[in-house]
Amino acid sequence: MLRMPIAVVLFGIAGVASSAQQLHPPGLGERGNEASIAVDINAAGQVAGIIEEESGRQRAVLWNKRLIELGTLGGSDSFTKGINIGGDVVGSAQDSDGHWRAFVYRAGLSMRDLGTLGGGSSYGMGISRSGQAVGFADTSDGYFHAFTTGPTGDGPLVDLGTLGGNISYAAGVNTDGVIVGTAALVDGYRRAFIYRPGAGMKDLGTLGGRSSSATAVNDSGVVVGASETPDRHWHAFVHDGKKMVDLGALIGYGNSFATAINAAGHVVGSIRVGDERRSFVYRDGKMTVHPGGYGLYLVNSINAEELVIGAKYVGKKFEASTMHSAQRAVVTHGGNDMVMLIVAVLAATTGIVIYRRRYRGIVLEGANRIIRFKFPQN
Repeated sequence: MLRMPIAVVLFGIAGVASSAQQLHPPGLGERGNEASIAVDINAAGQVAGIIEEESGRQRAVLWNKRLIELGTLGGSDSFTKGINIGGDVVGSAQDSDGHWRAFVYRAGLSMRDLGTLGGGSSYGMGISRSGQAVGFADTSDGYFHAFTTGPTGDGPLVDLGTLGGNISYAAGVNTDGVIVGTAALVDGYRRAFIYRPGAGMKDLGTLGGRSSSATAVNDSGVVVGASETPDRHWHAFVHDGKKMVDLGALIGYGNSFATAINAAGHVVGSIRVGDERRSFVYRDGKMTVHPGGYGLYLVNSINAEELVIGAKYVGKKFEASTMHSAQRAVVTHGGNDMVMLIVAVLAATTGIVIYRRRYRGIVLEGANRIIRFKFPQN
């Protein structure tokens, strides 16, 4: 089973039969006991995904009317993180030394290693329409910093710096080269950031707590993610460029995390209530919560055509699938009050990013996944 243990269920209809729109025969073309997850989808319906073998090996794949294996950079494993309208895929793959390296894959070309910021590893997290890739990479002093490539994905990696601390992570980028992610302050707490070309990195603040994390930005510059509140809960947020708005307060319970936003400002995310996982969509001024047991088990992205992608959980394993965002469930709040708060509303993700060097690896903890990457011992 793919090692993403946080359950996310999305877009079910309580009391009404509901089924996810399948990509094709279910999954991404995996065989036997292999599992699959759809990671991102573009407007053309091309899907970046992951297939995991029974042994645990993960393979980066692209579904474009057929399964395309993207390979690795000489190592055993790889995974995807994003796809743009042109079908360019960003992700990470192991090289022959076992290091993880950020890559970009373009149709007809081999996987390209994006390099690092002076250290041994890097991770690709987002890609724009023009091919600009973002992510995070080791620096020569052993810390991760957010990076960007050039506007078309070429040239050496550019270090975006931090908010005064040692680490930062880029999670998404829009058409204008606006980048969002998470960066450490001097005191070590993480904050959601927005980086605009020529203006540098800006702290987006919190909902009253100590930390926050940005997961995605759309072409209107609307940012989504999650923030700690004064009572130490986590709430999904949307930042319209002026202020951070608490989407979790509209839900009214649990810890919530916004994971994706499309061009129309429609938001998807998840809610944790004890051991139960629910999901939500903010669409056309309404917050809709979907109870467990309906629709998708994992939700990763929503495209301009309103297709939501992720995975169902079938036979004790994940199976890539899609569904439409217009499916309804329990409407918890009306639209007019929220529309008054924001002009346009909502992210690999990627969620809250935590660096744990004592484990010789990193943990990416988000609303819909926890992924652990192991570093080679040097």
